[in-house]
Amino acid sequence: MDESNLMDKITALCKRRGLIFQGSEIYGGLANTYDYGPAGTELLRNIRNLWWDYFVHKRSDVVGLDASVISHQEIWRASGHTAGFADAMVDCRNCKLRMRADHLIEEKIKKKVEGKSLQELEEIISSNKDVICPNCGKHDWTSVRKFNLLFPVNLGIIEGDQSLAYLRGETAQGMFINFKNIVDSSRVKLPFGIAQIGKSFRNEITPGNSVFRTLEFEQAELEYFFDSEEQDWKKLFDAWKNTMWDFVTKALNINENNLRWREHSDEERSFYSKRTEDLEYKFPFGFKELWGLAYRTDYDLKQHGKFSNKDLSIVDPTGKKITPHVIEPAVGINRLLLMILSDSYTEEKDRIVLKLSPKIAPYKVAVFPLLANKPELVKKAEEIYKSLKENFVTVFDGRGNIGKRYFAQDEIGTPFCITVDFETLEDNAVTVRDRDTMNQKRIKIENLVAYLQKKLV
Repeated sequence: MDESNLMDKITALCKRRGLIFQGSEIYGGLANTYDYGPAGTELLRNIRNLWWDYFVHKRSDVVGLDASVISHQEIWRASGHTAGFADAMVDCRNCKLRMRADHLIEEKIKKKVEGKSLQELEEIISSNKDVICPNCGKHDWTSVRKFNLLFPVNLGIIEGDQSLAYLRGETAQGMFINFKNIVDSSRVKLPFGIAQIGKSFRNEITPGNSVFRTLEFEQAELEYFFDSEEQDWKKLFDAWKNTMWDFVTKALNINENNLRWREHSDEERSFYSKRTEDLEYKFPFGFKELWGLAYRTDYDLKQHGKFSNKDLSIVDPTGKKITPHVIEPAVGINRLLLMILSDSYTEEKDRIVLKLSPKIAPYKVAVFPLLANKPELVKKAEEIYKSLKENFVTVFDGRGNIGKRYFAQDEIGTPFCITVDFETLEDNAVTVRDRDTMNQKRIKIENLVAYLQKKLV
């Protein structure tokens, strides 16, 4: 398969099959925003549910939280976001294109510059004539300056400066500020984790690449709290690395040859982190961060304790006072989705197919009448469709010829298609087609549910 324009092919498929649409498209679009169509909504939901089942329901040491999207301004002061949550921004004087300085440099001269100061970035840009604007081709840049990523919100019910709040820039802070609430209201004991899936917002200057980096995105984060005197953080860190790897390769069936770990350098690593590693995936535009893992020490609880004037330490059964340390695995659900699309996209001789794991496929089964203008076939197909919907996410399709229907479902990733033909009316059996092999098999209608349940694992 020619991968030179793979991202364009995936984007076209997403639009064609109702996975992902450009945000505000009929008004010309809104940069770095996307809407998810019927198939995309189902795929996102399946990824969410699988993550939650794997990291919360199947573990005895993790509980869930759903914190508010809008939060008090002091939360972001305490966390350091209002002062330090910023990208280095630069504008083209000729065409007014705005870009992240580090992305511009890395794209043009292939040099890693994360962690460099504003002055260092500016010197690199000014001294390298190859760092030209990707839009107009000029080398005429403004000075590099900071650009804060938080979205401010002014609450109409409060007067003055207190009206300022923020859309959350990450889901993590909600878990830190609710730490004591969860300890006091639940039977959790160290070590334990708090998990959350939800929207975050960052006013980022993004390089495109579909939903890889957007203004609004969905995070799946977990804060794992432990007593640093009782547990070895390095062993816990490595255990989480193994868990993350297993989820991606086994639960999502991603090719491990497209994955790698990369440790952050001292310059790149956040100041509060003692160790940070990224699980990277080979997207069509290169190896990029998929999932971050950071040892945040006790920084967050101490900061919120200081700013709120509340004691966020806990007392263990022996009477020892503890401010727990934290290991944080954090992933974007949208990035998981883009990884899955990239990894499963397959071109064969006369078709395109998303070879998705059945666990996350948007639809598990599609039901067709062989001919849509034959009422007896349509009626029988609708009966089967309604019965299967009790057990599986099922779609009905009577448009076009049967071959086009098969290929449309292949592009969505539907594992099985069921066709009702004239023989069905005689022998009460249907043709079941396998997405990956395209093999067809006759199955009695009364055996359909058992057959599909065995296959859809």
